[in-house]
Amino acid sequence: MKRHQQILAGILVVQIILGVITFWPRSGSAGAAQPVFPDLKVEDIVTLTITDDKGAHIVLRRSGENWSLAEADDYPARASSITPILDKFTKLNTATLVARTESSHKALQVADDNFLRRIDIGMKDGTTHTFYLGSSPRYTATHFRVAGQAETYLTADLSAWEMNPAATSWIDTSYRSLDSAKVTEVTLQNANGTFRLVKSGEQWTLADLAGDESIAPGKTADIVNKAARITLQRPLGLKEEASYGLATPAATVTLTMEDGSVYTLRVGAKFDGSNYAVKASESPYYVAVTEYNVKTLIENDRAAFLEQATPTPTPTAQP
Repeated sequence: MKRHQQILAGILVVQIILGVITFWPRSGSAGAAQPVFPDLKVEDIVTLTITDDKGAHIVLRRSGENWSLAEADDYPARASSITPILDKFTKLNTATLVARTESSHKALQVADDNFLRRIDIGMKDGTTHTFYLGSSPRYTATHFRVAGQAETYLTADLSAWEMNPAATSWIDTSYRSLDSAKVTEVTLQNANGTFRLVKSGEQWTLADLAGDESIAPGKTADIVNKAARITLQRPLGLKEEASYGLATPAATVTLTMEDGSVYTLRVGAKFDGSNYAVKASESPYYVAVTEYNVKTLIENDRAAFLEQATPTPTPTAQP
């Protein structure tokens, strides 16, 4: 029995040693570290596709000096966010070799079917460079592997979290940014009725406020602010789809400005998890916004704008 245990212990030690040998970072091939994409030039990159381990993806496309979201009818993207990432691709190199075998790919999360990020770089000559970003053995290092190659390396120049397929990582999320101080009138229409808000001094009030009603300034100002500033979750494109529910909006808000200009906002249906489709009159694009952005626009009734009277306590009967 003791002999058997010694043999098992010996096998375990060998496995540990092999694991260390397999995954211990070491210098790359003989000679200086080589770039994994030696001919890659940032100015020749025309598309960037990022796919995560859940299947979510985004396609960024270049036109001249500008970038856009290809699958959202070229909604503008921020070149200032994209160009620094492209520069990092040119710095990927063979300096720190982690593993040489295909059997290690899944463990390091750089396999063709098991990765944290797949990056496809489209070039203007029609070719594509593909690589995978995997696990991070420490905060400043990430495993990566070029598609079609067995070797896995470490990089300190790029991490999976930087390569986010969410649109909000690559665009200006401010869909509407009007100066609420210059709004003079707001009309809200929803299933509960039509409500017209006007300025009274520095506060907002209902245009038809009754003598026995008291306005709630914070609640009226909230409607103005939410209608004047819209933060998008993702752009949807230039075409209105039936699923957006904008043919019969859940809410329509009209803003009149000091200079007489008028802006409208239509809020459609909840169609994408907790997101709502929205269309602002000044933008050609339809976008999805979170429920937080539009909940009060959809649900407010007249009472929501008023201070609620504190009920008078009922006297307790004395025995």
